Amino acid sequence: MKKIVLRLDRMMVERHMSLNELAERVGISNVNLSKIKNNRVTAVRFSTLAAICEALDCTPGDILELEDE
Repeated sequence: MKKIVLRLDRMMVERHMSLNELAERVGISNVNLSKIKNNRVTAVRFSTLAAICEALDCTPGDILELEDE
């Protein structure tokens, strides 16, 4: 079975953006963004994903990966 994995941490490093800065730009709490960054969520709202992509100047495909479980 496959699963979707968030690679937000990698994109944040590439863009030289801290968790605090990204959370402020996206408009969510540091705690919630940390959960997303560390793959501790089972769902992400499209509006949140779009805001993250806008802040990091990337596409969803840049931070979402499908891998074997």
